[in-house]
Amino acid sequence: MLSRISSSDRHPVPLIFIDTLHHFPETLSLLERVRQRYPTAEINVFYPEETSTASAFALKHGQELWKHNESFYDYLVKVEPARRAYNQLNVKAVLTGRRKSQGGARGSLNVLEIDETGLIKVNPLANWSFKQVEAYIREHNVPYNELLDRGYRSVGDWHSTVPVKEGEDERAGRWKGTQKTECGLHEDYLAMRIKAKLEAAQKANASAELVEA
Repeated sequence: MLSRISSSDRHPVPLIFIDTLHHFPETLSLLERVRQRYPTAEINVFYPEETSTASAFALKHGQELWKHNESFYDYLVKVEPARRAYNQLNVKAVLTGRRKSQGGARGSLNVLEIDETGLIKVNPLANWSFKQVEAYIREHNVPYNELLDRGYRSVGDWHSTVPVKEGEDERAGRWKGTQKTECGLHEDYLAMRIKAKLEAAQKANASAELVEA
């Protein structure tokens, strides 16, 4: 989809990059190469609320939150920033790069979806294979994550992503050894928000009790 961005005219569709603060260096490098390759593109970067560094996030939410409360972590670093981006940019529809060949919950992916909030999700690559995407990238000189050349097939945060083995699903390297297949961005947002608010309230109450003690 990046290849459709003109190098001379401003692209009509703004791009959203969610910086979880726990990306691989190669992922952040890709962002810079996209900026260089498509200088007229509008790239909007969103961070977890009120934190812009991994150390600040750990100070606020505790060390390695993803180990202790994975769903709350997903909400804080991906889901909430994405929804904030949609609100601030007045987004009614989003283009995603999800594909059926990635397996898991994406195996029955439709080209067009409408989520529980009314947000339209368009998945133009739904029926593409990894090899088709790879061939297109080479042909059109589209910037891509260098980790793909090292056996990775789907790249997320550094602490939950490993290369895949021959014959495994493309996203088998995400949350290896667990039943998890999605990070929250394409799950029920309203349910995740309610759960996150409860988690935050419980955490605040626990902190208050420690202070009183």
